[in-house]
Amino acid sequence: MPYYSAIFRGHIRPNAVVDAASMFIQHNSFQLHRTPKLLLRPSSVVRFLHSRRSGGLVTHSQRSRVLSVKAGRGNASSSTLGLEWRASNLPYFQKQSYGRIAYNDYESSDESDRDIGSSQSQQMAGSTLDNIDQWRFKLTMLLRNKEDQEVVSRERKDRRDFDHISAMATRMGLHSRQYSKIVVISKVPLPNYRPDLDDKRPQREVVLPFGLQSEVDAHLHAFLDQKKQLIPEMPRLDSSESLATDYANYEKPETVMQNSLARERILRPRSLQLRSKQQQWVDSPEGQKMVEFRKTLPAYKEKDALLKAIAANQVIVVSGETGCGKTTQLPQYILESEIEAARGASCSIICTQPRRISAISVSERVAAERGEQIGESVGYKVRLEGMRGRDTRLLFCTTGVLLRRLLIDRSLKGVTHVVVDEIHERGMNEDFLLIVLKDLLPRRPDLKLILMSATLNAELFSSYFGGAPAMHIPGFTYPVRAHFLEDYLEKTGYRLTSYNQIDDYGEEKTWKMQKQAQFKKRKSQISSAVEDALEAADFKGFNFRTRDSLSCWSPDSIGFNLTENVLCHIVKGERPGAVLVFMTGWDDINSLKNQLEAHPLLGDPNKVLLLACHGSMASSEQRLIFDRPPEGIRKIVLATNMAETSITINDVVFVIDCGKAKETSYDALNNTPCLLPSWISKAAARQRRGRAGRVMPGECYHLYPRCVYDAFADYQQPELLRTPLQSLCLQIKSLGLGSISEFLSRALQPPEALSVQNAVEYLKIIGALDDNENLTALGKNLSMLPVEPKLGKMLILGAIFNCLDPIMTVVAGLSVRDPFLMPFDKKDLAETAKSKFSGHDYSDHLTLVRAYSGWKDAERSHSGHEYCWKNFLSAQTLKAMDSMRKQFFFLLKEASLIDNIEGCSKLSHDEHLVRAIICAGMFPGICSVVNKEKSITLKTMEDGQVLLYSSSVNGNVPMIPFPWLVFNDKVKVNSVFLRDSTAVSDSVLLLFGDKISSGGFDGHLKMLGGYLEFFMKPTLAYTYLSLKRELDELIQNKLVNPKLDIQLYDKLMTAIRLLVSEDQCEGRFVFGRKALSPTPTKKLKEIGTQLQNSGGENDKNQLQTLLARAGHGTPVYKTRQLKNNQFRAMVTFNGLDFMGKPCGSKKNAEKDAAHEALLWLQGESKSSLNDLNHMSMLLKKNKSKKPARASSGSGKWG
Repeated sequence: MPYYSAIFRGHIRPNAVVDAASMFIQHNSFQLHRTPKLLLRPSSVVRFLHSRRSGGLVTHSQRSRVLSVKAGRGNASSSTLGLEWRASNLPYFQKQSYGRIAYNDYESSDESDRDIGSSQSQQMAGSTLDNIDQWRFKLTMLLRNKEDQEVVSRERKDRRDFDHISAMATRMGLHSRQYSKIVVISKVPLPNYRPDLDDKRPQREVVLPFGLQSEVDAHLHAFLDQKKQLIPEMPRLDSSESLATDYANYEKPETVMQNSLARERILRPRSLQLRSKQQQWVDSPEGQKMVEFRKTLPAYKEKDALLKAIAANQVIVVSGETGCGKTTQLPQYILESEIEAARGASCSIICTQPRRISAISVSERVAAERGEQIGESVGYKVRLEGMRGRDTRLLFCTTGVLLRRLLIDRSLKGVTHVVVDEIHERGMNEDFLLIVLKDLLPRRPDLKLILMSATLNAELFSSYFGGAPAMHIPGFTYPVRAHFLEDYLEKTGYRLTSYNQIDDYGEEKTWKMQKQAQFKKRKSQISSAVEDALEAADFKGFNFRTRDSLSCWSPDSIGFNLTENVLCHIVKGERPGAVLVFMTGWDDINSLKNQLEAHPLLGDPNKVLLLACHGSMASSEQRLIFDRPPEGIRKIVLATNMAETSITINDVVFVIDCGKAKETSYDALNNTPCLLPSWISKAAARQRRGRAGRVMPGECYHLYPRCVYDAFADYQQPELLRTPLQSLCLQIKSLGLGSISEFLSRALQPPEALSVQNAVEYLKIIGALDDNENLTALGKNLSMLPVEPKLGKMLILGAIFNCLDPIMTVVAGLSVRDPFLMPFDKKDLAETAKSKFSGHDYSDHLTLVRAYSGWKDAERSHSGHEYCWKNFLSAQTLKAMDSMRKQFFFLLKEASLIDNIEGCSKLSHDEHLVRAIICAGMFPGICSVVNKEKSITLKTMEDGQVLLYSSSVNGNVPMIPFPWLVFNDKVKVNSVFLRDSTAVSDSVLLLFGDKISSGGFDGHLKMLGGYLEFFMKPTLAYTYLSLKRELDELIQNKLVNPKLDIQLYDKLMTAIRLLVSEDQCEGRFVFGRKALSPTPTKKLKEIGTQLQNSGGENDKNQLQTLLARAGHGTPVYKTRQLKNNQFRAMVTFNGLDFMGKPCGSKKNAEKDAAHEALLWLQGESKSSLNDLNHMSMLLKKNKSKKPARASSGSGKWG
């Protein structure tokens, strides 16, 4: 019988005897029968020798240990052999990804790497070959056992050999990753960060100012005493109730036109009037000219065939090349034929567009072709804007508008035709709409559906709708000549170098320029297909200068300098015609525009008209791109990919294509959106090329080689597969469409299960869905608001807690572009202006509120333009925010959550309450803040360490005197960056964040499945739990009964407002908290020693944080060396000096001086009275300088 080793986490000493009389070894499974089961393997290191004398197994040494664990299980009954079960505390999006841990080689308790006991073991540890052999066996056993899911090791030798181990794991079909000092091999893909393996994940010790808890408790107890008498019992919402029954209330039965005869009598006269008016326009001279022009469009040749196909089929798919007229003509043909047949009054056509500019511009064009003003028979509706009248029969709208209509009109009553345009773009709303319409068609056999695509992939959509007929409209015949990069270099002699391809984004975006300068790493930034195409390319037919330029071409560059050169070539030597330049996003457009304006030729307004086209621009600015310039001036339009198909600029003759588009991709494994320029598809490149040649033969300059074009994907990846799905999942539940995962499985290309799971878990965390995936009361209200769920939650809570006015500003600001402008040549002035609004609040959101409030005051005094100019603010963005605020107020009033703006904004002055509502909306976007001496460490649950954008008011501060940041958004560029953050205290997070639960002992609270842990006095933990329970009940009752008077909860609100306003963040982060007893009687010095030993914040960092929180300057340290070569330090702040004890190093001496200062601030030094808390006095003294105290119901908006 061969030797075996038992690999387990236990307490069996070497040479100990294990009774195995009733056990037997099964060679095939390597498993000991009888619980607990042990995995066995052949080994020369650890051996179980069969002993005839004892009838058992004798172990001679113990080296490796195995741990078989099922995710989510706690300590199992394995005391017989001392097996230790380890629960996996993973984020909500990772819980299903990790199961049993097969092997777990732990480090020793002092966190040092274990030494191997025997000389034989030491020899093996030094051998990479032997270590790899051991790992080969471990991984083989992992694959054999279906229940085990990963191997975890903390061994130094495994980190040393990780490259070899990883390569072997890959060959065996496994996944590997190294997390700091931990090696993990898994059957499932591994995320970038595992909080369960992070020894320094956020664990917070919570400390309140002296006397605050007793004051809060008094208000809480007073509320609980009066609760039963004053507050009626609210009816509980049945979470299993289907929303479909609610929407039946919206579908009111028809009270008019009960029969077809009555309907005909009413509609017939109106239909005749519409026919008469249409005929008058056609017979007029202007109408005749317009008809003749429309006949020149390719779509006119297919008019009869299209109308015949629509009449004979419920669904048809129409593809047509750019400029063929399908968008403007086909809806018109349907309207004209219905009016001509005297069915105009009963006709209702909805044509969806993916973008607001498309809906507006197309509707205006169609109205002009009909000789009407917009809002007569043709109208449009986009968010915040619309133009339609009583006679509107053709409505152009965004896809989102139609989806919102489906919320209250699930059968689209009265609608006769739905035209879905630009389906080839595969937007998330468009794909979602197709699923909804596919389900609706059997219930509405009279409804006609027309799908329009600008590409020839109509077969995909045709098969999705059961083989619906497909028709194609050819485009214009004007040829467009394509020039690829090698063609242009050969023709002009322009030379590319490594340095003239670095795009200048200005000082604000230096990281972008540095990234481009990493020439040796450039191939790692592009797709493997493009990389392979470049390596295989053959440019032998071109001269040496061209080949030399191509050899150093940078695929990561957008090509500002090359674009400038091409534009000069066109302006100087080509025939007249507008130029359309495709860029990736607003940063590129703005940066290139600034560069071109500084050019002597391209920046001359007498020769060149430079315009920008971006979806976030105001409608009035976007319309300028359609106007023809004066004679002798060449129009150059810098646009994003929205100009590929959504809009048509008729006078474009030249197109410059950078080959990229900025698209959001979604990393479901790490739950992180990524925003990077990526290569477009072949279909998109053809669309861009087709934009030239509208009026004459055109030219298209592709700023990349032909071989790269050949490597492009045929079509773009659907948005449904590359974006987070929270809003979409909420819409699915609000429409009563059943199971989210089952519904999305019916999509053209269903998203991956993990993306759906992440979205559902997110909606559960914010309280929009219950555990059974049913809409909650909050979820029903969120579904009626046209904003992201987190922003909608913020609006609802702002209304409930009577601080709606600033919250509406925050939500409006996050729904549009940033109103703060950062001109490259005046960046310092712009940052100074922005800092005036931020004060010392450490909040981008409150900064936005102050800027908007100042603008409103200036508008009232007719100086709004001057205010924006002086403070580097966008007037257009502020006006858009103002419009959105009005819409939000109307929607909340419609939901009966508010009555008037005055009543729902009574507490808008309370900055701390506003900060708490922001936290409630942004959660679970939470980030820990650990202040170090010269830096700040930020860490999130999904990503580990992250960074802040430099444009944030928190991005350039030396320290943030709050333990937490809540943020609106994060995006991975080169690292993970956080956008729009607000600093919050422990109390704000505990009361307005996720559900909190008790931990393993008194005074231990947990949040987000245990990722966030809080330690405090047991009585304080009970206070937080009680307040959180009552606060959640208040919100639930208010949502169920909007008429509930919140004044009944006055005592509760007083306790909450007092706690969130007076929490001075005096606690600290601790690591390895298990070694620290939660006993409240420990002295600060004793605790501080343990915290430093466990890796927590040191006293210098905490002192600096507390003083910054109080509004005081940075402490100053003076250190001198003593005669015995020891050091002694003194710290000075606010006119106070504190001397520390002699220490062996200068660094420790400064820490000891800071520790003495902390003792005094906490009232625990020998020179202090026992009941005196100097820190509270220091804070209150500093607050008294401000205009108002938050605890009395006001904030510091000044």
